[in-house]
Amino acid sequence: MTTSDDPDLPGYDDDAESPVTPAYLNSDGEVEAGLRPKSLDDFIGQPRVREQLALVLRGAKLRGGTPDHVLLSGPPGLGKTSMAMIIAGELGSALRITSGPALERAGDLAAMLSNLVEGDVLFIDEIHRMARPAEEMLYLAMEDFRVDVVVGKGPGATSIPLEIAPFTLVGATTRSGALTGPLRDRFGFTGHMDFYEPEELRHILLRSARILEIRIDTEAAAEIAGRSRGTPRIANRLLRRVRDYAEVRADGRVTREIAGAALAVYDVDGLGLDRLDRAVLGALVRSFGGGPVGVSTLAVAVGEEATTVEEVCEPFLVRAGMIARTPRGRVATAAAWEHLGLVPPPDLVFGSIEVRGREPHPTLDLFDGS
Repeated sequence: MTTSDDPDLPGYDDDAESPVTPAYLNSDGEVEAGLRPKSLDDFIGQPRVREQLALVLRGAKLRGGTPDHVLLSGPPGLGKTSMAMIIAGELGSALRITSGPALERAGDLAAMLSNLVEGDVLFIDEIHRMARPAEEMLYLAMEDFRVDVVVGKGPGATSIPLEIAPFTLVGATTRSGALTGPLRDRFGFTGHMDFYEPEELRHILLRSARILEIRIDTEAAAEIAGRSRGTPRIANRLLRRVRDYAEVRADGRVTREIAGAALAVYDVDGLGLDRLDRAVLGALVRSFGGGPVGVSTLAVAVGEEATTVEEVCEPFLVRAGMIARTPRGRVATAAAWEHLGLVPPPDLVFGSIEVRGREPHPTLDLFDGS
């Protein structure tokens, strides 16, 4: 559950996830479902993917057949699941939903495929995490709309071909590089979901506010959008937290000042950095002179796991231009120093520290740049 550190506000919990994590949280479920767009025309953002998908779907409907299989890739929270639901809606087909980790055995996939009717859309989230036996069965299903079911074991095992109804597979992945080549090649259309511009997020927030019956100013929506890391899921989550603040400590109307005060309570600063992001930057700048420093050392300095720093904090900090990854480790850019209110050192070159002329560091050089 997404919560604040203030016991006066709804959902107080000291061990809460950060409100700016792009990962799906339990508290997102019911509300997020109600905010999903129902058609390509209602979908805000991703203009290139929307245009391409519209051509794929309308072409299939004109031919009276099923469209090519669709692969949607991109970071979490950008609307891949919503897009899969829209595809089924545009085709007037039923949507069957599963996930890669749930398909541990080929039999799990065979059972699902055998229950499809012609024209159904099968959505597999995190498709890169499918077990290999299920993935190999999927190859034949995607190409020839049949699967081979093995009955028995050992020398007496028999393969029985099973015809399945023509269907459209929509796969979603946050790590397209983790997909095997044979699986990737079987998708007829691949759409990459990019991070959203603040103006697009502002329109998403105003739409969500209308659905949730939240009174919000345009300037307040822009303020929240600017702190949402280019991710609609984060934007909608922050909107709900700001609504809590406005209802508890004000008259319920969300103004720019109310939004700023609410997000300060939830430790989300003007650029969308949370407490852990600032701790990583602070350690990198204050404890290690801006780097270079290995991610393992940096994680120890902030009391977190190295994977948390590398997978949760670092992607956004790199994208925001505050951390640079070099062969010798992570380096704070001029933007990081300035965001912390500090003056960048004179040896910063093009936003990163020139390390070739630096004296060896007695601690940092014990670690590699991983």
